[in-house]
Amino acid sequence: MSFARADSALRTLGRMARTSELLDRGVTAAELTRAVRAGEVIRPRQGVYALPGTPEGLVHAASHGGTLGCAGAAVLHGLWVLEQPLGHHVWMGRAGNPRSGCTDCVIHWDAGYVTVGETPPVANVLLQMARCCGEEAFFAALESALRRTLLSPGGLRWLRRHLPVEMRWLVAFARGDADSGLESLIRLRLHRLGITVRTQIFIDRVGEVDIVIGDRLIIEADGRENHERERERLKDLRRDAFAASAGYTTLRFSYALIVREWPVVEAAILGTMARGAHRAS
Repeated sequence: MSFARADSALRTLGRMARTSELLDRGVTAAELTRAVRAGEVIRPRQGVYALPGTPEGLVHAASHGGTLGCAGAAVLHGLWVLEQPLGHHVWMGRAGNPRSGCTDCVIHWDAGYVTVGETPPVANVLLQMARCCGEEAFFAALESALRRTLLSPGGLRWLRRHLPVEMRWLVAFARGDADSGLESLIRLRLHRLGITVRTQIFIDRVGEVDIVIGDRLIIEADGRENHERERERLKDLRRDAFAASAGYTTLRFSYALIVREWPVVEAAILGTMARGAHRAS
Protein backbone atom coordinates (compact mmCIF):
# COMPACT_ATOMS: atom_id res chain seq x y z
CA MET A 1 0.00 0.00 0.00
CA SER A 2 1.26 3.48 -0.86
CA PHE A 3 2.24 6.00 1.81
CA ALA A 4 -0.50 8.45 2.92
CA ARG A 5 -0.30 11.63 4.96
CA ALA A 6 -2.24 11.60 8.22
CA ASP A 7 -4.07 14.88 7.59
CA SER A 8 -5.06 13.84 4.06
CA ALA A 9 -6.45 10.54 5.32
CA LEU A 10 -8.50 12.33 7.99
CA ARG A 11 -9.90 14.77 5.43
CA THR A 12 -10.91 11.84 3.24
CA LEU A 13 -12.69 10.20 6.17
CA GLY A 14 -14.38 13.46 7.10
CA ARG A 15 -14.05 12.82 10.84
CA MET A 16 -11.60 11.85 13.55
CA ALA A 17 -10.39 8.25 13.41
CA ARG A 18 -8.71 5.48 15.31
CA THR A 19 -5.15 4.37 14.59
CA SER A 20 -6.35 1.16 12.94
CA GLU A 21 -8.52 3.07 10.47
CA LEU A 22 -5.62 5.29 9.45
CA LEU A 23 -3.19 2.38 9.15
CA ASP A 24 -5.67 0.70 6.81
CA ARG A 25 -5.47 3.79 4.61
CA GLY A 26 -1.69 3.69 4.32
CA VAL A 27 -0.76 6.04 7.16
CA THR A 28 2.25 4.69 9.04
CA ALA A 29 2.87 4.92 12.78
CA ALA A 30 5.89 7.13 12.06
CA GLU A 31 3.73 9.47 9.96
CA LEU A 32 1.20 9.77 12.80
CA THR A 33 3.97 10.72 15.23
CA ARG A 34 5.39 13.26 12.77
CA ALA A 35 1.98 14.79 12.03
CA VAL A 36 1.15 15.24 15.73
CA ARG A 37 4.54 16.87 16.42
CA ALA A 38 4.07 19.16 13.42
CA GLY A 39 0.59 20.20 14.58
CA GLU A 40 -1.01 18.85 11.41
CA VAL A 41 -3.24 16.53 13.45
CA ILE A 42 -4.22 16.39 17.11
CA ARG A 43 -4.60 13.37 19.39
CA PRO A 44 -7.59 13.68 21.76
CA ARG A 45 -6.55 10.44 23.43
CA GLN A 46 -4.25 7.49 22.80
CA GLY A 47 -5.17 5.86 19.51
CA VAL A 48 -7.54 8.60 18.29
CA TYR A 49 -6.59 11.39 15.87
CA ALA A 50 -8.38 14.48 14.53
CA LEU A 51 -7.73 17.53 12.40
CA PRO A 52 -7.16 20.92 14.03
CA GLY A 53 -10.45 22.79 13.91
CA THR A 54 -12.54 19.76 14.82
CA PRO A 55 -15.44 21.03 17.00
CA GLU A 56 -14.22 21.34 20.58
CA GLY A 57 -17.17 19.31 21.90
CA LEU A 58 -16.25 16.33 19.73
CA VAL A 59 -12.61 16.50 20.81
CA HIS A 60 -13.53 16.77 24.49
CA ALA A 61 -15.96 13.85 24.25
CA ALA A 62 -13.38 11.71 22.43
CA SER A 63 -10.84 12.43 25.14
CA HIS A 64 -13.31 10.87 27.59
CA GLY A 65 -13.96 7.78 25.49
CA GLY A 66 -17.24 8.78 23.87
CA THR A 67 -18.72 11.26 21.44
CA LEU A 68 -20.59 14.54 21.72
CA GLY A 69 -24.20 14.14 22.80
CA CYS A 70 -27.36 16.05 23.70
CA ALA A 71 -27.87 19.63 22.44
CA GLY A 72 -24.27 19.94 21.21
CA ALA A 73 -24.83 16.99 18.89
CA ALA A 74 -28.21 18.41 17.87
CA VAL A 75 -26.46 21.54 16.56
CA LEU A 76 -24.13 19.40 14.44
CA HIS A 77 -27.17 17.55 13.06
CA GLY A 78 -28.65 20.93 12.06
CA LEU A 79 -31.52 20.83 14.56
CA TRP A 80 -33.06 23.95 16.09
CA VAL A 81 -31.70 24.28 19.63
CA LEU A 82 -33.27 26.59 22.20
CA GLU A 83 -30.30 26.60 24.58
CA GLN A 84 -27.25 24.57 25.50
CA PRO A 85 -27.34 22.84 28.91
CA LEU A 86 -24.44 23.31 31.28
CA GLY A 87 -21.39 21.07 31.13
CA HIS A 88 -20.00 18.72 28.50
CA HIS A 89 -22.49 16.06 27.39
CA VAL A 90 -20.83 12.82 26.32
CA TRP A 91 -22.60 9.83 24.78
CA MET A 92 -21.03 6.48 25.67
CA GLY A 93 -23.57 4.20 23.98
CA ARG A 94 -24.41 1.01 25.81
CA ALA A 95 -20.84 -0.25 26.07
CA GLY A 96 -18.74 2.79 26.77
CA ASN A 97 -16.03 3.16 29.36
CA PRO A 98 -15.23 6.74 30.44
CA ARG A 99 -11.48 7.34 30.32
CA SER A 100 -11.33 9.81 33.21
CA GLY A 101 -13.45 11.50 35.83
CA CYS A 102 -14.72 14.93 34.80
CA THR A 103 -16.60 17.20 37.17
CA ASP A 104 -18.49 19.04 34.41
CA CYS A 105 -19.31 16.04 32.19
CA VAL A 106 -22.82 14.60 31.84
CA ILE A 107 -22.60 11.01 30.63
CA HIS A 108 -25.38 9.53 28.46
CA TRP A 109 -25.69 5.74 28.36
CA ASP A 110 -28.68 5.20 26.03
CA ALA A 111 -28.58 2.35 23.53
CA GLY A 112 -26.21 2.25 20.59
CA TYR A 113 -22.50 2.02 19.81
CA VAL A 114 -20.16 4.97 19.52
CA THR A 115 -18.19 5.62 16.35
CA VAL A 116 -15.23 7.91 16.93
CA GLY A 117 -15.97 11.40 15.66
CA GLU A 118 -19.59 10.70 14.74
CA THR A 119 -22.54 12.16 16.61
CA PRO A 120 -25.25 9.85 18.02
CA PRO A 121 -28.28 9.05 15.86
CA VAL A 122 -30.90 11.80 15.91
CA ALA A 123 -33.33 9.69 17.97
CA ASN A 124 -30.68 9.30 20.69
CA VAL A 125 -29.88 13.00 20.60
CA LEU A 126 -33.55 13.89 21.07
CA LEU A 127 -33.89 11.44 23.96
CA GLN A 128 -30.87 13.03 25.64
CA MET A 129 -32.37 16.50 25.15
CA ALA A 130 -35.66 15.35 26.66
CA ARG A 131 -33.80 14.30 29.79
CA CYS A 132 -31.51 17.33 30.05
CA CYS A 133 -33.15 20.30 28.36
CA GLY A 134 -36.82 20.06 29.23
CA GLU A 135 -40.08 19.72 27.36
CA GLU A 136 -39.95 22.88 25.24
CA ALA A 137 -36.39 22.51 23.98
CA PHE A 138 -37.02 18.84 23.21
CA PHE A 139 -40.23 19.61 21.32
CA ALA A 140 -38.66 22.35 19.20
CA ALA A 141 -35.75 20.06 18.28
CA LEU A 142 -38.15 17.20 17.53
CA GLU A 143 -40.20 19.27 15.10
CA SER A 144 -36.96 20.50 13.54
CA ALA A 145 -35.89 16.87 12.98
CA LEU A 146 -39.27 16.05 11.43
CA ARG A 147 -39.04 19.10 9.18
CA ARG A 148 -35.63 17.96 7.94
CA THR A 149 -36.79 14.32 7.65
CA LEU A 150 -33.98 13.15 9.93
CA LEU A 151 -36.13 10.65 11.83
CA SER A 152 -37.27 7.37 10.33
CA PRO A 153 -40.62 5.89 11.43
CA GLY A 154 -38.65 3.27 13.36
CA GLY A 155 -36.53 5.94 15.01
CA LEU A 156 -39.65 7.86 16.02
CA ARG A 157 -41.19 4.73 17.55
CA TRP A 158 -37.94 4.00 19.42
CA LEU A 159 -37.85 7.56 20.73
CA ARG A 160 -41.43 7.48 22.00
CA ARG A 161 -40.86 4.12 23.69
CA HIS A 162 -37.82 5.41 25.60
CA LEU A 163 -39.15 8.85 26.52
CA PRO A 164 -40.40 9.52 30.04
CA VAL A 165 -44.10 8.61 30.07
CA GLU A 166 -45.20 12.18 30.73
CA MET A 167 -43.47 13.41 27.55
CA ARG A 168 -44.67 10.78 25.07
CA TRP A 169 -47.69 12.82 24.01
CA LEU A 170 -45.32 15.34 22.43
CA VAL A 171 -44.38 12.82 19.72
CA ALA A 172 -48.01 12.56 18.62
CA PHE A 173 -48.46 16.34 18.88
CA ALA A 174 -45.35 17.12 16.82
CA ARG A 175 -45.58 18.05 13.14
CA GLY A 176 -43.05 18.54 10.38
CA ASP A 177 -44.17 21.88 8.94
CA ALA A 178 -42.69 24.35 11.45
CA ASP A 179 -40.26 26.73 9.73
CA SER A 180 -38.41 27.35 12.99
CA GLY A 181 -38.32 26.34 16.62
CA LEU A 182 -40.04 29.63 17.45
CA GLU A 183 -43.20 28.41 15.73
CA SER A 184 -42.93 25.14 17.64
CA LEU A 185 -42.66 27.00 20.95
CA ILE A 186 -45.66 29.20 20.16
CA ARG A 187 -47.85 26.26 19.14
CA LEU A 188 -46.89 24.26 22.24
CA ARG A 189 -47.42 27.17 24.62
CA LEU A 190 -50.77 28.11 23.10
CA HIS A 191 -51.83 24.46 23.26
CA ARG A 192 -51.22 24.57 27.01
CA LEU A 193 -53.63 27.52 27.14
CA GLY A 194 -56.26 25.53 25.28
CA ILE A 195 -55.82 27.46 22.03
CA THR A 196 -55.78 25.48 18.78
CA VAL A 197 -53.89 26.98 15.85
CA ARG A 198 -53.38 26.36 12.15
CA THR A 199 -49.86 26.56 10.77
CA GLN A 200 -48.27 27.48 7.44
CA ILE A 201 -51.49 28.90 6.01
CA PHE A 202 -51.53 30.48 2.55
CA ILE A 203 -53.43 33.77 2.26
CA ASP A 204 -54.01 35.41 -1.11
CA ARG A 205 -51.67 38.41 -1.74
CA VAL A 206 -50.00 37.80 1.64
CA GLY A 207 -48.36 34.43 1.08
CA GLU A 208 -47.72 31.75 3.67
CA VAL A 209 -48.04 32.88 7.29
CA ASP A 210 -46.67 31.08 10.34
CA ILE A 211 -49.76 30.65 12.50
CA VAL A 212 -53.45 31.53 12.30
CA ILE A 213 -55.73 31.53 15.35
CA GLY A 214 -59.41 31.21 14.58
CA ASP A 215 -60.42 32.86 11.33
CA ARG A 216 -58.54 36.14 11.31
CA LEU A 217 -55.61 36.38 13.76
CA ILE A 218 -52.14 35.91 12.24
CA ILE A 219 -49.11 35.25 14.44
CA GLU A 220 -45.69 35.73 12.84
CA ALA A 221 -42.41 34.68 14.51
CA ASP A 222 -39.44 36.75 13.37
CA GLY A 223 -36.21 34.92 14.13
CA ARG A 224 -34.01 36.92 11.78
CA GLU A 225 -30.89 38.84 12.70
CA ASN A 226 -31.15 42.64 12.99
CA HIS A 227 -29.59 43.39 9.59
CA GLU A 228 -31.86 40.86 7.90
CA ARG A 229 -34.88 42.24 9.75
CA GLU A 230 -34.18 45.76 8.49
CA ARG A 231 -33.75 44.52 4.93
CA GLU A 232 -37.04 42.62 5.08
CA ARG A 233 -38.99 45.25 7.01
CA LEU A 234 -40.72 46.73 3.94
CA LYS A 235 -41.70 43.27 2.74
CA ASP A 236 -43.21 42.47 6.16
CA LEU A 237 -45.12 45.77 6.24
CA ARG A 238 -46.55 45.07 2.79
CA ARG A 239 -47.64 41.59 3.87
CA ASP A 240 -49.29 43.00 7.01
CA ALA A 241 -51.05 45.69 4.96
CA PHE A 242 -52.45 43.16 2.50
CA ALA A 243 -53.54 40.98 5.44
CA ALA A 244 -55.32 43.94 7.03
CA SER A 245 -57.11 44.74 3.78
CA ALA A 246 -58.40 41.16 3.77
CA GLY A 247 -59.73 41.51 7.32
CA TYR A 248 -56.85 39.92 9.23
CA THR A 249 -55.03 41.18 12.32
CA THR A 250 -51.29 40.43 12.45
CA LEU A 251 -49.20 40.13 15.61
CA ARG A 252 -45.48 39.91 14.87
CA PHE A 253 -42.98 38.88 17.58
CA SER A 254 -39.18 38.72 17.65
CA TYR A 255 -36.99 35.88 18.89
CA ALA A 256 -36.17 37.81 22.07
CA LEU A 257 -39.84 38.36 22.92
CA ILE A 258 -40.84 34.75 22.30
CA VAL A 259 -37.91 33.19 24.13
CA ARG A 260 -37.23 35.68 26.93
CA GLU A 261 -40.47 37.62 27.42
CA TRP A 262 -43.22 35.13 26.71
CA PRO A 263 -45.69 36.69 29.21
CA VAL A 264 -45.69 39.83 27.03
CA VAL A 265 -46.45 37.72 23.94
CA GLU A 266 -49.13 35.72 25.73
CA ALA A 267 -50.84 38.86 27.03
CA ALA A 268 -50.87 40.39 23.54
CA ILE A 269 -52.42 37.28 21.99
CA LEU A 270 -55.02 36.80 24.73
CA GLY A 271 -55.91 40.51 24.73
CA THR A 272 -56.38 40.51 20.95
CA MET A 273 -58.54 37.39 21.16
CA ALA A 274 -60.61 38.93 23.98
CA ARG A 275 -61.55 41.71 21.54
CA GLY A 276 -62.72 39.10 19.05
CA ALA A 277 -60.05 39.85 16.44
CA HIS A 278 -59.64 36.13 15.71
CA ARG A 279 -63.27 35.73 14.62
CA ALA A 280 -64.67 36.47 11.19
CA SER A 281 -67.02 39.46 11.28
